[in-house]
Amino acid sequence: MGIRTTRRHRAWSSTRPLLMTGLLLGAVLFSPFGLAQSTGEASGQATDAPLETDPDSGFVMAEGWQTVKGNCTVCHSAALVTQNRGSREHWAYLIDWMQETQGLWQFNPEMEATILDYLSTHYGPRTDARRQNLPKHLMPPAPQANETSAEG
Repeated sequence: MGIRTTRRHRAWSSTRPLLMTGLLLGAVLFSPFGLAQSTGEASGQATDAPLETDPDSGFVMAEGWQTVKGNCTVCHSAALVTQNRGSREHWAYLIDWMQETQGLWQFNPEMEATILDYLSTHYGPRTDARRQNLPKHLMPPAPQANETSAEG
């Protein structure tokens, strides 16, 4: 008696090499000893592990976060801070603006330095978020320029 070949058997035998290749590739890439470890700590570089965040505010729990939470969330939501990015100078400008126009109290120099250090470190400008602006010679003509020239 020979082995009877069914459609199911033929289908499995034709997809088996692809399945085995996928499983092997996945095991190599995502195993503790695989290629995923070739970056980061295994190569001596620091990893960008996500920092722990405060569940109430969403602030990154790093040095100075409690000072920022205690001073900023008295007047507004923490989301107003965490959704924005800025350089140290930008955050200092915002503090000055809030002190001049919104009734924010004056900080002692050490507290302001702690707040600015924290904000510029954890909510500083992103360099990878956008591409650079196009040079002017590559920009398309502005629609307003076409409308005014057509009217004249």
